[in-house]
Amino acid sequence: MAIKCPKCDSENPNSQKFCGECATPLQPSKDIGITKTLETPKEELTRGTIFADRYEIIEKLGAGGMGAVYRVEDTKIGQDIALKLIKPEIASDKKTIERFRNELKTTRMISHRNVCRMFDLSDAEGTPFITMEYVPGEDLKSFIRRSGRLDIPKAVSIAKQVCEGLAEAHRLGVVHRDLKSNNVMIDKEGNSRIMDFGIARSLRAKGLTGEGIIIGTPEYMSPEQAEAKEIDHRSDIYSLGVILYEMVTGQLPFEGDTPLSVAMKHKGDIPKNPKELNPQIPEDLNVLILKCLEKEKESRFQLAEELSAELDNLEKGLPTTEKVVLKRKPLTSREITVTFGLKKLLIPALVIIAIVVSAVVILRLIPRKEVALATKIENSIAVISFKNQTGDKAYDYLKEVISDLLITNLENTGYFYVATWERMRDFLKQMGKEDIKFIDSDIGFEICRREGIEVLVIGSLNKAGDMFVTDVKVLDAETKRLVKSASSKGIGEQSILETQIDDLSREISQGMGISLQKIEATKLNISEFTTTSIEAYKYFLKGRE
Repeated sequence: MAIKCPKCDSENPNSQKFCGECATPLQPSKDIGITKTLETPKEELTRGTIFADRYEIIEKLGAGGMGAVYRVEDTKIGQDIALKLIKPEIASDKKTIERFRNELKTTRMISHRNVCRMFDLSDAEGTPFITMEYVPGEDLKSFIRRSGRLDIPKAVSIAKQVCEGLAEAHRLGVVHRDLKSNNVMIDKEGNSRIMDFGIARSLRAKGLTGEGIIIGTPEYMSPEQAEAKEIDHRSDIYSLGVILYEMVTGQLPFEGDTPLSVAMKHKGDIPKNPKELNPQIPEDLNVLILKCLEKEKESRFQLAEELSAELDNLEKGLPTTEKVVLKRKPLTSREITVTFGLKKLLIPALVIIAIVVSAVVILRLIPRKEVALATKIENSIAVISFKNQTGDKAYDYLKEVISDLLITNLENTGYFYVATWERMRDFLKQMGKEDIKFIDSDIGFEICRREGIEVLVIGSLNKAGDMFVTDVKVLDAETKRLVKSASSKGIGEQSILETQIDDLSREISQGMGISLQKIEATKLNISEFTTTSIEAYKYFLKGRE
């Protein structure tokens, strides 16, 4: 059961003692020395509301230390952006607002693929607000919670991207000062984006923050932040070290009953060796993480570029899945050599080239007919191949297993028309793509368009230790809009058959508008319709091939 933060309304696991967003204790405590965070405005913006005569509210994305964040459409440019309302407690402090205004002059200059763009600080109806780039995806904190911990290549890749974004910010003299896994967004393409430079301070703007004020999140703050001392870009490097530690171990280096107790551990305690928590961590990465977490700034990596280079070298040394390149066998085992006269070949070759060029020109001039959209089939679904993101080809067979079982389960509810694999393969033949084994989202959307299917289900499989995590996304086949996302996890491959398929089928059904009461009445249980052994299903697939 989640616990709602009394200050920022963020949802937190019941095992958490203080808010992961704003560090407010989730239970009363007298031992608080961190900057007091701020309450969410009582008047929330509802869907369809026009704010500041320009921004149409689409949905509330969440709430943090500065205020509530909404996804809105900027009606002047017809583009979705994020809008953050600044809480009244902050808004009433003119010095604070002026500080943010000065910082934005620098932070909005940061233009990098791994940094969310900041746009402007404005005021409407007496409420200051910040506009910024909207990045659809999932924050890293949530991703780690679902996975338990990340595999080493994925963790290194994310850290490297964050490091590259930091390097650009540091080059412009901007320190984030609140870097944490909640502030790293993984977008739809899997790229990492640093969010919320809202409390970052330009190194060139002196005296904007009063001495002795601690700003940051205790679990991720550097020792110098914990002591309210002057900080620089090396504090961000320390925070990135904490994020790396969290990604590869599934744990934070320091925990405690209060924000202040955690902050003091960063100042004086030695973190547990990450390799003790996860023996799969390479020694080079283990050393790198501990170097980021050095108490003295001078002992850490001195520049984000330096850390990025180390991560790059480490990434190159990690084992990667080899790509199989199929080569045509020669007609005979011997090399056949034929000698031609150059002049005899030249004239025919030129004639053939002229014919080909003419044909290409003519074909381009002929207007192409668009494939007609089929009539929409009510409550129709297509489930395509799932991506194996475990990094181990031994689990490739699960790409088809998961899709197959979801199709079977959804069909058995009686509420949906589900495109079978046989039907999809028929369409592949019609499209001249019968040799394709893995149906990706592009082909999936095309099949849906031809068949009149309403939604497309895509997904992926991840693995952290013995934990298998299956993610699904239900997308509107016409607009590609996200209708529903869900995930399920369990120990071992067998959990996919035992619990995950049923869990995901329920989530997909709810996303399609089927009531929970009706879903529960169907008593989804995939094991009733197929084998109870994932190993047996694996051999069944081999036999079918």
